[in-house]
Amino acid sequence: MRVQLLNRFKQHFGACATYLAQAPGRVNLIGEHTDYNDGFVLPCAIDFQTLVALRARADDQVQVMALNDEGALDHFQLGSTLRQQVEMPWANYVRGVFEVLRQAGHPLSGVDIAIVGNIPQGTGLSSSASLEVALLAGLCGLNDVHATPTQWAQWAQQAENHFVGTQCGIMDMWISATAQAHCASLLDCRSLASETCHVPDGLEVVIINSKIRRGLVGSEYNLRRQQCEQAARHFGANALRDVSLEQLLAARGDMDPVVFARARHIVTENARTLRMAQALRDDSVHIISSLMTESQASMRDDFAITVPAIDQLVAIVNNIVGQRGGVHMTGGGFGGCVVALMPPELVGSCEAALAQRYRSPDGVAAEVYRPAISAGASYTELTEPESASSEV
Repeated sequence: MRVQLLNRFKQHFGACATYLAQAPGRVNLIGEHTDYNDGFVLPCAIDFQTLVALRARADDQVQVMALNDEGALDHFQLGSTLRQQVEMPWANYVRGVFEVLRQAGHPLSGVDIAIVGNIPQGTGLSSSASLEVALLAGLCGLNDVHATPTQWAQWAQQAENHFVGTQCGIMDMWISATAQAHCASLLDCRSLASETCHVPDGLEVVIINSKIRRGLVGSEYNLRRQQCEQAARHFGANALRDVSLEQLLAARGDMDPVVFARARHIVTENARTLRMAQALRDDSVHIISSLMTESQASMRDDFAITVPAIDQLVAIVNNIVGQRGGVHMTGGGFGGCVVALMPPELVGSCEAALAQRYRSPDGVAAEVYRPAISAGASYTELTEPESASSEV
């Protein structure tokens, strides 16, 4: 992928890239929709990634080429009013990053940019966050902007919230920017305090792509956030992080039933996430299994973000894995991927069962990924003209 990117960069722009940045995708082991409620999440970065090649220009123009979109091009001038590109959704993440850096007061040079990635889009594996973080890392390197990976994550969230229009929390960007190899991270989304958690020996992270594409802005993602904020206001709380299950149950008769259900998912999911981190530390596979099953039921019944095909996919895997691991939907919902923790020797049986028993509503078979747990974003200055001789 690196070779392809750097060669296409030189072919299109007529010169070699001088910086190369990368940021990984992610999968969340538990803690869905808790991040924008100031709660807890437990993601890990995976070895699917976005690569960004850059070279400074002598003018104030920005030219961007997206290899995954058949070499589609975007072009704008620094300092100009940036508007959304309806026909090229990927360009909005790029423009959002430039807008956030402008508002933060960081002077940028004109730049040529080429982008490529292998994160399946629309699957809940954070291709958008990966793009934003990789671009931020590269621009900070190119323009000598001194910022921490946590700052990259915060800027990326601002770009998504304020320019793209998805009112997401910080989890996706934070883990893409800061992840440690071989570790999941328990993140407190209020304080951004974190601690690493190791997946028990004998369990493997397996991701199953349902082949149901989803769009966060066009889905009910933002509605779920509004409902959670409505529930928090009922208690005079800053966020549902501050509401206990006892408080919530006592107020049930005074709340809209749908809003109550949304809040119950968040409150119980926060508790499950903390218990999951402890279960990972203790190598308690049976507790991991129970917590992932409870999370799936809560996303289905209280938060209403699963769809029948996802429920079927989870059931197929769960019938094979049982209490030797766990499985549930991951990501924003309404399609995308399922994540499982299972012994490696069960992966083949799951693949065979899915091939026989599962098809998406469009008749497409599921795809199984066995990713490595990877480190977070980075950038490299290419100190000599490079058409690349090794893969990232």
